[in-house]
Amino acid sequence: MRRCWWLREPGRPWSDGEGRQARQRSRAPRREHTGRSRRCQRTAGTTGRATPSDPPRRDTTTVEGHSMKIGIIGAGNIGGNLTRRLTALGHDVSVANSRGPETLTALAEETGATPVTATEAARDAQIVVVTVPVKRVPDLPSGLFDHAAEGVAVIDTGNYYPRERDGRIAAIEDGGLTESRWTERQIGHPVIKAFNGTYAQDIIERARPAGHPDRMAVPVAGDDETAKKAVRALIDELGFDTVDAGGIDDSWRQQPDTPVYGLRAGAAEVTEALADASPERTAAFRG
Repeated sequence: MRRCWWLREPGRPWSDGEGRQARQRSRAPRREHTGRSRRCQRTAGTTGRATPSDPPRRDTTTVEGHSMKIGIIGAGNIGGNLTRRLTALGHDVSVANSRGPETLTALAEETGATPVTATEAARDAQIVVVTVPVKRVPDLPSGLFDHAAEGVAVIDTGNYYPRERDGRIAAIEDGGLTESRWTERQIGHPVIKAFNGTYAQDIIERARPAGHPDRMAVPVAGDDETAKKAVRALIDELGFDTVDAGGIDDSWRQQPDTPVYGLRAGAAEVTEALADASPERTAAFRG
């Protein structure tokens, strides 16, 4: 069966399209997708769950009645599908990758997003999604958020894979930093950790209205409560519940190989999985 290029397992968001896919342990089954044409069907796969309607095409307003300027840095699996959903919801989305705006023509034509450089993606943005491989975070431009909107919320979707992709990072391995705390220090701006354990295809396929019995929940960690509130509101608009996972120093609870990582479940189950996490990094995820 043919797989869509944007459908990947959680923890495999090679967001700038570089390198091989990192092999990653997952707690949820792989699912195959077929396509009748060049585009793959957006169905609920083989889970037996109800199939949501395709996300609406680009509207002029959001659920909250206004459009936001959102920058997405990294146009791979997670970044690409967030671009698809957020433009469909009516947001003004600018998207960047490491290879240049000219390589994003197809995504721009499909979604109406504006292809730009990373610096331009952050300019005047109210929310910026950083969804690049961890090893590429230090390569992001300095002063990236200097011209973002006041109080910009920065979402970090990254995961550290020392063996398959990123190499050993001493500050994480020996210094005890959580992955997102390390990312904060590299980019010079607080982050909100979200979507790092979410299957890329679920962003397209598993959106549900509030109150739906099959609505998934996403853990969200961060120190800035105002930014966290904005991110949780955006995730709600995308069709998912959220669970407050604490501050960035608590975000180890949603790193790879924890009970919540890759979990497709509601808020109660996600809350329980966060509580069951261990701070000890497993051997498979140590460099």
